[in-house]
Amino acid sequence: MANIQKQTEEYVAAHPAILDSLKNGLINYSKLARLICKELNVKSFDAVLIACRRSYYKFKKSKAQEQQIVDILKRSRIEVKNKIIVVVLEKQTYYDNILELGREIKKKAETFHVIESNNAITLITSEDFLEKINSKFKQRIINLQTNLAEITLKSPKELETTPGVMGYLFSLLAQNNINIVETMSCWTDTLFVVHDNDIQKMMNVLRF
Repeated sequence: MANIQKQTEEYVAAHPAILDSLKNGLINYSKLARLICKELNVKSFDAVLIACRRSYYKFKKSKAQEQQIVDILKRSRIEVKNKIIVVVLEKQTYYDNILELGREIKKKAETFHVIESNNAITLITSEDFLEKINSKFKQRIINLQTNLAEITLKSPKELETTPGVMGYLFSLLAQNNINIVETMSCWTDTLFVVHDNDIQKMMNVLRF
């Protein structure tokens, strides 16, 4: 039974729509149990049905935390910048050239972010500098995306000490079929890069 309880909770947690309905007491437990039995190939319907009902009481506790998250997001401000590009460079790119480009862009008070991983360096900036980037890094460009927008969520300081905010946001965006091209954060600012045609959807989702 313990194993079935765990399987049931993991299944519910992996399906945001079911989880949300369960937390709000809007689920048909019999239908959910039949679905889980079918998809997980579990033969004991009664055991899964009991596990579903127990899961409600477990996940119900997270409802208060969700309300706290929504309260933080309601007090957040949104800034939008369009005509953004994302450029992925080879890791071996000469870093002084990136710093030089960054200084030039920042002098013009334009967007410039650098994300560095073990395998590549990503630049997020205005498309006004596309020609210069092509000229300076042409042989080092792995991937280039244009027609993007940068959406920054400026939240109150409680964001830093409240668990689950990012998980809640990403789940919400996924449910609305919004693809995040890049994301990064700095203290209470959370930055999302999305396609231009997703700007309105993004604004609707973030309007709490």
